[in-house]
Amino acid sequence: MTIEQRWADNQLDRLPGLAADLVRLHVGVIVTNDGSVAKQATATIPIVFVTSDAMLGGLVASLNRPGGNVTGVNFLANQLGGKRLGLLLELVPKATVIAFLMDPGRPASVAEYPEVEAAARSVGRKIVLVKAASEREFEPAFASIVQARAGALVVGGSALFTSRSRELVALAARHSLPAIYDVRNHAAAGGLITYGASLPAAYRQAGVYAGRILKGAQPSELPVLQSTTFELVINMKTAKALGLTVPQSLLLSADEVIR
Repeated sequence: MTIEQRWADNQLDRLPGLAADLVRLHVGVIVTNDGSVAKQATATIPIVFVTSDAMLGGLVASLNRPGGNVTGVNFLANQLGGKRLGLLLELVPKATVIAFLMDPGRPASVAEYPEVEAAARSVGRKIVLVKAASEREFEPAFASIVQARAGALVVGGSALFTSRSRELVALAARHSLPAIYDVRNHAAAGGLITYGASLPAAYRQAGVYAGRILKGAQPSELPVLQSTTFELVINMKTAKALGLTVPQSLLLSADEVIR
């Protein structure tokens, strides 16, 4: 484990304490990508989250009427699994076995699997489910993927996977495995292709809500926003390393091509 990884792990471990510190400081609003930790710390200070599993994780009672002191931006991650599979198959149309990497501790990742499985079944592909709840489980997960002779990989949406982009990308490269991920971070780290909500756009939406709350709006009166900006990113260096030809139609659809 690198120094950077230890630092990131320490930050995750410190989140409950940091949330408690903010509560003691009586801040006006808390903006976070882990609304559950903040919600456990306070029932009165307004919380604006950016997450992929607002309903699945029990952060709000409903999207239209969140209730309580919590609102924010929802990624819709689990609804995009079928779309990601389709994009991946444009790059590797001959792949008959597809692996899906799930974080069992993340409700959105769990909910994404049935959609991917249904999409795969509709085009005559077999899906192999592999789970990893921590970085320690990455190596065994990829060993299972190789053993299953998967020709491609769909990586489920997960804060763990996003924080460990480089490690996942390195394992995919080591095993010459074409993979699609949810957010741009993975492509920037060397991942083949990503499709999902734009993180900068989502946080801009959260910033607008934070501003409205500071001006007097109540979180319970602000419906949870759905991400409206999605981005397709292709890493051509990785495609070349894998010996893949990227269809021109896919290149024209991309929001960003990393060369």
